[in-house]
Amino acid sequence: MPTQTHCQMLDAQDPLAPLRHQFALPEGVIYLDGNSLGARPVAALERAQTVIAQEWGNGLIRSWNSAGWADLSHRLGNRLAPLIGAGEDEVVITDTTSINLFKVLSAALSVQRQRQPKRKIIVSESSNFPTDLYIAEGLAELLQQGYSLRLVNSPDELPQAIDQDTAVVMITHVNYKTGYMHDMQALTALSHECGALAIWDLAHSAGAVPIDLHQAGADYAIGCTYKYLNGGPGSQAFVWVNPSLVEAARQPLSGWFGHSRQFAMEPQYAPGKGITRYLCGTQPITSLAMVECGLDIFAQTDMASLRTKSLALTDLFIEQVEARCAAHELTLITPRDHAKRGSHVSFEHPQGYAIVQALIARGVIGDYREPKIMRFGFTPLYTSFTEVWEAVEILGEILDQKTWDQPQFKVRHSVT
Repeated sequence: MPTQTHCQMLDAQDPLAPLRHQFALPEGVIYLDGNSLGARPVAALERAQTVIAQEWGNGLIRSWNSAGWADLSHRLGNRLAPLIGAGEDEVVITDTTSINLFKVLSAALSVQRQRQPKRKIIVSESSNFPTDLYIAEGLAELLQQGYSLRLVNSPDELPQAIDQDTAVVMITHVNYKTGYMHDMQALTALSHECGALAIWDLAHSAGAVPIDLHQAGADYAIGCTYKYLNGGPGSQAFVWVNPSLVEAARQPLSGWFGHSRQFAMEPQYAPGKGITRYLCGTQPITSLAMVECGLDIFAQTDMASLRTKSLALTDLFIEQVEARCAAHELTLITPRDHAKRGSHVSFEHPQGYAIVQALIARGVIGDYREPKIMRFGFTPLYTSFTEVWEAVEILGEILDQKTWDQPQFKVRHSVT
């Protein structure tokens, strides 16, 4: 089992270690929840002050032009694009993940109604993030054309579930519970062989694992910016559409920012060119501007380097937990296979919720997901190897001493 000294040596040799200083991390906290909410870039505070005090305070409405607010969604989309294998002017950052999923799922079903109108099945996983399934359910009910969800319980069941009745395959690239990472290229190819379109939710993979949407042949992709991309709580999501499909259908949330001649103020909608048509209403500039601070840090490294460190961190965590906590009822549900693992690790334990609360009380912040799942995210930009060692030691102490078995750790909070 690696020692603390060994982990300190790994940190000393880590080429990404200096990037940690660009994040405002509180003293006495080991933050292993960047897969749920990324840490704040130091620069975000000054950026917020600039937007509020100067651009809004002094520039007022002039800042739509002078400060570049009008094209901020496009400009930030172009900065994000290289991280997901997208091209110039193919991505916009706008709205929420849920709203963007509604847009692309609506568009995909519209394309399929034109091409293959008898296809009525949307394939997904029962363990997909709930909002994805809820959006699909709601859209199917809204359309009232016989669409339904076909859910599988494990990745192994997906190939058999995709058939000649499938219109759309809607998958989250890295499963939010288990950290299982799908083979995007293989699953997209299988979908296309069966005549289905593929929508990928990149919420738990953008900024954490290398992605190449073009190489994978993906059709649509959406994702958030507040996890590994460190855009801030509730920061705007992103949307990408394959150029071959971007103008094949009109997404239904046809707001004025998506109009081809926005300030002509015409009474009829005329969709803009390319990804512009996936914009909707006026952008929340104060929040949107924060996204750039996280992207600035990504520009100082590359996804291959981040992936190398991510796998090293998660390998270390798994090895440490299984050695240090071998006497306890922990079950690893995250794949050991690097090709199938994202950047978070999940263990099941019958008292998972209470254990996570006890960890948080000791300054180790992870999170809990039903059922019995303790989740730990490893963000290569700021997580250190020594922190992994220390976190596992604290986990071992909590389990050995049954510290979790106290009333305050069993009180359910509204956010787990």
